[in-house]
Amino acid sequence: MTTRSSHWRPQTIAIHTGYDPETTTGAISPPIYQTVGYAFESTTHAAQLFSLDQPGNIYTRIMNPTTGVLEQRIAALEGGIAAVAFSSGMAAITAAVLNVCRSGDELIAATSLYGGTWTLFTSTLQDYGITVRFVPDDKLSQASQLVTEKTRAVYVESIGNPRLNVTDLRQWASFAHNHGLPLIVDNTFPTPYLERPIDFGADVVVHSLTKWIGGHGNSIGGMVVDSGKFNYNTAQYPQFSEPDQSYHGKVLGTDFGDAGYAVRLRVKLLRDTGAALAPHSAYLILLGLETLVIRMQQACRNALELAQRLTAHPEVSWVNYPGLESDPAFPLATQYLRAGHFGSMLNFGVKGGRKAALQVMDHLKLWLIVANVGDSRSMAIHPATTTHQQLSREEQELAGAGPDLIRLSVGLEHIDDLWDDLSNALNSI
Repeated sequence: MTTRSSHWRPQTIAIHTGYDPETTTGAISPPIYQTVGYAFESTTHAAQLFSLDQPGNIYTRIMNPTTGVLEQRIAALEGGIAAVAFSSGMAAITAAVLNVCRSGDELIAATSLYGGTWTLFTSTLQDYGITVRFVPDDKLSQASQLVTEKTRAVYVESIGNPRLNVTDLRQWASFAHNHGLPLIVDNTFPTPYLERPIDFGADVVVHSLTKWIGGHGNSIGGMVVDSGKFNYNTAQYPQFSEPDQSYHGKVLGTDFGDAGYAVRLRVKLLRDTGAALAPHSAYLILLGLETLVIRMQQACRNALELAQRLTAHPEVSWVNYPGLESDPAFPLATQYLRAGHFGSMLNFGVKGGRKAALQVMDHLKLWLIVANVGDSRSMAIHPATTTHQQLSREEQELAGAGPDLIRLSVGLEHIDDLWDDLSNALNSI
């Protein structure tokens, strides 16, 4: 199951990469390998698999053929050397960081982050002795003073959640590499169809597969993609450059070449945390992936039209959408995102602040109030009272989750139905 072509476009990769019709039945859809274990050919074969001397299936907590197809497709879409699936986007983010950071190490991150990532960085990682130092997204010049001998990586989102700022990845990659650090990019909002961070210097890409890639709100999953371009085989990263005693002295940074980061991610982090993606979930996400491109195209068209209509509504004080020429993110959006497509997320502020914003939310009928994004259904949420509730008022402002902000995840419904419901809710105030 290795079908892959370097010249295929995204639409073709999303349908064909990683799987050929299997020889027994000729099934054209990847089977769901709903199994925990795999029979070994012999005791010698088993020993070789467990010692990493031979590739193959050992246990579904570490790898699974259905999940493997998904991993190959996402890696190909992102232009990476390998990918490892996880049970959720947060599991993927956590593993991506822990793969390079140990207790006592530090991470530099942009401030515009998903609320769950912010909590991971400011609370949970601190419990494990990892310090995260933050720099505002538009003040990269201040980041150099945050670098210490303990810094191990730089972390950003390609499109910030919920601020919707478009990150200048070339500059962030240059900063990270000038300091000998890998750049980790959460590319959930654009998806690899709108943007491929590795093309602009990213070393690791993470995704919540739960969102646009799955696209139907029925499965949670995450993915980490390794570019294969960063050299971890240095004294700064002993987990790669020194013998790993759990694998009888193998040096993961050299024994597995350019894929050392991905190999360690699988055989250490996934093995030991157990955050494995279920085969059935992998199958459902594969089904969603097949229609990613056409879904993104329609959702982007809907979002741009709604953003334009919202700017003219008397109860709206501001609109934030990278596709509006008046938006601060527009210049970078035209550089980094696929021409004419600016994503399906938009924010707007309601005159009257928090009270009015909540009133609008409570008058929505078609739009669902849901703590998710990237669904075929259109969804709205008030981040300050939900996804970013755990942040202080100052932290909410830094993350772009002010009290008057309503965040929209635009789906595939007819644009006029979406607008009728939204304008009726706005007119309620």
